[in-house]
Amino acid sequence: MFTRIARTAGFAGLLAALLLTLMQSIWISPLIEQAEVFESAAAENLHQDHAAPDGHHEHEVAAWEPEPGWQRLLSTTGGNLVVALGFALMLAGLYTVQAPSRTAAGLLWGLAGYAVFTLAPTLGLPPELPGTAAADLSSRQLWWVGSAASAAVGLGLIAFAGSWPLKLAGAALMAIPHVIGAPQPPVHESVAPEALQAQFRWAAQTVNLAFWLVLGLVSAWLFRRAS
Repeated sequence: MFTRIARTAGFAGLLAALLLTLMQSIWISPLIEQAEVFESAAAENLHQDHAAPDGHHEHEVAAWEPEPGWQRLLSTTGGNLVVALGFALMLAGLYTVQAPSRTAAGLLWGLAGYAVFTLAPTLGLPPELPGTAAADLSSRQLWWVGSAASAAVGLGLIAFAGSWPLKLAGAALMAIPHVIGAPQPPVHESVAPEALQAQFRWAAQTVNLAFWLVLGLVSAWLFRRAS
């Protein structure tokens, strides 16, 4: 069983990670690079405004980050591979409890993964371009984890609970993080145009949906084939 899970997760995660990297390179990365142009211009203006009276500038040592090109592509691919393998292991483990009756059932599992790990958290914390004001990182991470966990348990109750009270409890559980509300910055502002922000959010949702559908479909096919 362990070998079956590992093979399913390994091949499905690798394929989904490569597809995700390809889609990000086509649709996501160009939008991020456009936003970085606005962010750099805003930072330069701020730097000029805070220049010393004698005209000299204080240069801060910036933290290392991958350069555009092969460094950024390699870093993105590595990160996507780790995430995809983790999610694929999760799906393969769930298949041992509730095996997909047919390969197409993997699409439903993929939709569930998208709803839990992408749709539910981004309803409160939508993906943002560089140069966008954001709340405290630890608060956002805590809310994200709570939102995803509530969505996972709630969706599980709706799908598998045998009684309507439990299904209603699942729906209520999914709504709790959004009733509480996600952490928000004191002022909502972004150096990138709103049109670019909207395009980025739609692209991020589309890419993640495609990733989850492929991951669910391929993992279900591999799991069934291994049996």
